[in-house]
Amino acid sequence: MNEEKNRAGKKKGKPVFRAIIEAGSIIFLFYSNLLMGEYSHSGQGNTKGFLWALQDIFTLPNFGIAVVSSLIGYLGIEFLRKKL
Repeated sequence: MNEEKNRAGKKKGKPVFRAIIEAGSIIFLFYSNLLMGEYSHSGQGNTKGFLWALQDIFTLPNFGIAVVSSLIGYLGIEFLRKKL
């Protein structure tokens, strides 16, 4: 009986954990793309330095965009997973 409860608890939390991992991966890619943009030809990261670039990309609006984008990306991936 206890084993069944443990299995049910593990399965119940698994989709949530997977969603957090996938959304976190999308957020990581978003921020790494922003950081790379600071060091491209048009960015100011080369002249102002790494700490300035980090302060420039880690803002509240960027975080909001990252979270919304990651949720949309996660829902899109889940939709395709279920369709295919």
